[in-house]
Amino acid sequence: MSEEKIKILLEQVKNGQLTITEGLEKLRYLPFEELDMAKVDHHRTLRQGRPEVIFGQGKTVEQISGIIDAMRKNQSPVLITRLAAPQAEALLAAYSDASYHKNASCLTIGSCPQDKSAAGKIVVVSAGTSDMQVATEAAVTARFFGNQTEELFDVGVAGIHRLFASLQLLRSATVLIVVAGMEGALPSVIGGLVDCPVIAVPTSVGYGASFGGIAALLGMLNSCASGVSVVNIDNGFGAACAADRIIRKVVQGD
Repeated sequence: MSEEKIKILLEQVKNGQLTITEGLEKLRYLPFEELDMAKVDHHRTLRQGRPEVIFGQGKTVEQISGIIDAMRKNQSPVLITRLAAPQAEALLAAYSDASYHKNASCLTIGSCPQDKSAAGKIVVVSAGTSDMQVATEAAVTARFFGNQTEELFDVGVAGIHRLFASLQLLRSATVLIVVAGMEGALPSVIGGLVDCPVIAVPTSVGYGASFGGIAALLGMLNSCASGVSVVNIDNGFGAACAADRIIRKVVQGD
């Protein structure tokens, strides 16, 4: 439940549109709602400005459905990450307004309101096509949170001229999310070309000595370009959350 919805609810009680008992019932699950297998955090939008997100990996369809129903009862949009196709097919059959973003392994039902007058744009960049699942997870998350978002894929350092052809797009970004595997060099290159925050995302893409993304992670942590910060391996979702907070708190001044 958002701050705006609570204000509306209190006005309805004040004006007699709702009784105190009815208002209390709507507020009953405000902090969290306890299900058999989860405690759904309805208070998160009020605390953080964005609703709880469901991590799909390791959960059954029945567990996910229970959480979705609790969130929808409170009129919350739904984002599920790391959702396999068989799980998604079952959920799509159950929820007609759901959308499955196969390349990102994400499912959405609705989205957060977008302030069309707000400044700020997130640009998601991937080094290679193999990094696109993580990059697309970041892009889907950023859009779900109501951000203007653009993508630029397959512009890694092995063909650096591809990147230079898109400098105008890079420099138009308020925040850049740069996703790369192998040696993880791309965020350092981009960090030396732009004046906005760069959030680097190492991926587990690479041959044996990449150690499942550790080589890219260490390379990004040791970037000589200023203004580059790093999230966990394959964590496109976390990068989008960080970018969203920068947009909301710094650019929009929420």
